[in-house]
Amino acid sequence: MKLADEIKKRDRFDSLHQEVFLNLQRTADRLGRNFETVLKPAGLSATQYNVLRILRGTGESGLPCGEISARMITAEPDMTRLLDRIEARELITRSRGSSDRRVVVTKITKKGLALLAKLDEPLRTGHRELLAHMNNQQLKNLLQLLEIARSKLVEQDLT
Repeated sequence: MKLADEIKKRDRFDSLHQEVFLNLQRTADRLGRNFETVLKPAGLSATQYNVLRILRGTGESGLPCGEISARMITAEPDMTRLLDRIEARELITRSRGSSDRRVVVTKITKKGLALLAKLDEPLRTGHRELLAHMNNQQLKNLLQLLEIARSKLVEQDLT
């Protein structure tokens, strides 16, 4: 692309920062739509899948609601209602903690683990296919740049 064409293209945005921001949003949306097509036949939303994935990683111990919320990829304003919907499908259980009865611990069930196991390979395949046009070095560079972009937000607790 010629420099003049590049300048014209950038003129559509207030700044390079805005262009990058909007491109990140556009990319996340496109990747997310593909992700949701894999989850839809399982009757899961992206946030429900994220909860199950987090709980699978905790093993037998489970997590309190606040800990799940802190580990989520996207903020969930009503975690209790989200957990209610997942529990109604018998994918998780919730119970009062033995050491502190005020704490409700959420654990993934065998049914939840089985559902995730069925989704693992289709999701891995989808991730590979969506990013197959990038080589390993490009993927590592992108990962590093995304972590750098997010690092200041984490410091400011704006995640």
